Amino acid sequence: MESIKELYRIGCGPSSSHTMGPRKAAEEFLQRNSIHDKFEVTLFGSLAATGKGHLTGVAIEEVFKSKELDLIWKPKEFLKKHPNALRLKSFSNSGELVEEWTAYSIGGGAIVDDKTEHSSQSIYDLTTMDTILQWCKENDKQLWEYVLLREGEEIWDFLDEVWTAMKNAIKKGMNNEGELPGGLKLPRKSHLYHLKAKTYSGPMRKRSMLYSYALAVSEENAGGGTIVTAPTCGACGVLPAILYYHKKFYKFKKKDILKALATAGLIGNIVKFNASISGAEVGCQGEVGVACAMASGAATQLHGGTIYQIEYSAEMGLEHHLGLTCDPVLGLVQIPCIERNVFAAARALNHNTYALLSDGRHRISFDQVTETMMKTGLDLSLSYKETSLGGLASLKGFTYR
Repeated sequence: MESIKELYRIGCGPSSSHTMGPRKAAEEFLQRNSIHDKFEVTLFGSLAATGKGHLTGVAIEEVFKSKELDLIWKPKEFLKKHPNALRLKSFSNSGELVEEWTAYSIGGGAIVDDKTEHSSQSIYDLTTMDTILQWCKENDKQLWEYVLLREGEEIWDFLDEVWTAMKNAIKKGMNNEGELPGGLKLPRKSHLYHLKAKTYSGPMRKRSMLYSYALAVSEENAGGGTIVTAPTCGACGVLPAILYYHKKFYKFKKKDILKALATAGLIGNIVKFNASISGAEVGCQGEVGVACAMASGAATQLHGGTIYQIEYSAEMGLEHHLGLTCDPVLGLVQIPCIERNVFAAARALNHNTYALLSDGRHRISFDQVTETMMKTGLDLSLSYKETSLGGLASLKGFTYR
C-alpha cells in the first residue's frame, strides 16, 4: 500500500482522474519525447465521454502547447484494464512512430500502465483495516501512530501543507461569488450560505456553517481552483469541511487535526488499495462514499473515539453510500457532485455521534464493506460510471428554480 502522499494531492480541479491524471501522463510522456514535435493522444471510455466537461482536453493541450497535437476522442471504446484510458504517441519529423504508451488514470490523480498495478512504492506492510486494528491492539497504539511508523516524522510537514491548502480552499471559496464555468450556469452558494449561517444560533448555525465549508471547497474545485484530493477532486469538500468545522467550533489544535488527517488518509488508502476510488470504475460510492468514510473516522478520532469506534464510523460512511452512481450532468463536476459533498459531510457528523454512543462493536466490518463496494461498482452499468449517459445526467431541459 502506497504512502498517503499519493492520496492527498494538492492541485487544480475539477477532476483528479480526468484532469490531474491525464495531465500527469502527458507530462511524463512529453518529458521522454521532448525532442519530437508531433504527438497524438487518444482518449478512451469515460475520459472521452465526460472529458470535455472535466477539462481533460484542455489539460492535455496545455502540456503540448508548443507541439503539434492530434487529440482523438473515443467515448464508446473501453480498454480492459480501466475505463479511464489514454494512448499517447510521438512521431519523428518524417512521420514515423517513435513511442506508443497506454496509461490509465485510476483515481486521485494516480497513473499506471500495462506494466504496473500501482503508481509508486509500497510502504505499508498491513493493507486491511482488520490487520491494522489487530496491530494497534497488540501494540497499544492509535491508527495515526501506524501511519507515523510507516511514513516517518516527515509526514507531519506534508500533512501541514495539506491542511493549509484545505483551509485556503475554504477561505477562497467562501469569498468567491458568481457563476461556475460550464453550460449549467450554476451560481456559487458558499458565500451566501456563510452569511446566512452567521445570523443563526445553536445547532442551526453550526450545521449551516458546515454546509458553507463543504460548498466552498467543492465550488473551488468546479471552478478549476486549487484543492486537495481527499480522496479525489470530485469528493474534495467533505473532509476539509469536517476538519475546519471542528477547528472552528471545538478549537482543536493543529496537531490534533494533523493526526485526524493521518487516520483519514489511512482509511482512504485501504479502500484505494483493496477496491477503487475512481468514479469511472465504481461510481460515486468510490469518491463521495470514501470521502465520507474518511471524514467520519477523522471526526470520531477527534472526539476521543477508540480505534473500534473510528472503524465503525468509517464503515458507516462507506456502507451508507453503497450503490451511489456517478452521473455528472454535462460531464461537469457540479450537479449532483457539489451537493453530495455537502450532505456527505453532514452524514459524517451523524456517523461520529452514532459510533461514539456505541462500544464500537458491530456486525459488518469496514473491510467487508470495502469488498462489497468494489463488487457493487463492477456490477453497475457503464451508464452510471462517469459517462454521463444515465441517471441525472440523462435528464433534459434543466432550469434554475
